[in-house]
Amino acid sequence: MRVCHIYISPGHNYFGNYGKPAGENPIVEVPEVECVQDYGLKGDRFYGYRPDYKGQITFFDENVFEEVRREFKVPELSPAAFRRNVITAGLELNTLIGTKFTLQGIEFAATEECRPCHWMEQAVAKGAEDWLKGRGGLRCRILSTGVLRRDA
Repeated sequence: MRVCHIYISPGHNYFGNYGKPAGENPIVEVPEVECVQDYGLKGDRFYGYRPDYKGQITFFDENVFEEVRREFKVPELSPAAFRRNVITAGLELNTLIGTKFTLQGIEFAATEECRPCHWMEQAVAKGAEDWLKGRGGLRCRILSTGVLRRDA
């Protein structure tokens, strides 16, 4: 699996904002991020949220991102719009659900799919929430500490 992009955000724009306007916290692309066992990504909004939190790090497939751009005719859409931490290529993420895997020497537990929410209608386009069902990404717990880097 190749790491194409890494994103962190200091605050929530959608999580916990149902029925309210989206937040305006930036999402920042970084070349690397420290993954801390049982805590999350240093500098990210979910860092230290809960030791057993299933979404300490989230992954999204670059191929799905490209399909979304074509399907919804939004060529200018950034992968940051999905607010997933790591955009990957080379492996279908849903095949990892329920397993442990290692990426760049860091161990992760793939807990469940990142189910798309109603905010995708605003962040991407009308119809995106339904279209993304089963393709929303992967939520994981971090089982070992290390630095994850974007591949060149």
